[in-house]
Amino acid sequence: MKSVIKTCLLSLFIVNSMAAENSIGDKTVLNEPEAGSVSTQQGLDSWSRVYEVTSHPRCANCHVGNSPYPMWSGPSFTKTQRHGMNINAGASRMGVEYIMCSTCHTGSNSEADHGAPGVKDAWRLAPVEADWFGKSSVEICQQLRDPKRNGNRTYQEIASHLGHDVILHWAWNPGGEREPVPYSLQEHMDDIMLWGVAGMPCPDDINSNLNDGVSYE
Repeated sequence: MKSVIKTCLLSLFIVNSMAAENSIGDKTVLNEPEAGSVSTQQGLDSWSRVYEVTSHPRCANCHVGNSPYPMWSGPSFTKTQRHGMNINAGASRMGVEYIMCSTCHTGSNSEADHGAPGVKDAWRLAPVEADWFGKSSVEICQQLRDPKRNGNRTYQEIASHLGHDVILHWAWNPGGEREPVPYSLQEHMDDIMLWGVAGMPCPDDINSNLNDGVSYE
């Protein structure tokens, strides 16, 4: 099993490299505001828009934490439920142990009603630590500013990651009649940068005094 997973990870690296050659992320830039130029309130306003994206079904349905089960939610479904057909992405997050996600989720979107979406990347669940499904704005905000739970990334690295990770770009171009996430990818990256320069404030900081002289940069 370990050798199978290693082979799949190698394939994932190759697919990522090929996909990076033709991506909407190629049109984005990392705009960093001047230090001290963004107030806490402006940072919170930016975070509010970031949360609209991270909590949207296009993102949240695959950010399921320890669960190996992708979710189906949003206006296309009558109720929130686990992915149909008893899909299990396993510990590999891409179905190596059962049926590979890429069996149905190929390199392009299906335009058929409820057809499988696809992207020029290996379809998979988000890393376990990126646990967003059903989480509040406060919970996701605290997670993203915590290096122990965000892949040890700075806010600049979070924004840069958004620009070059091709599978994330599907949320802005989901195909068919699927609703894309709000705002553009560039606007989303800009909001991450504004939030970061403001000190990564979260909505509960004033009440809990978490940001009393503490910097999360």
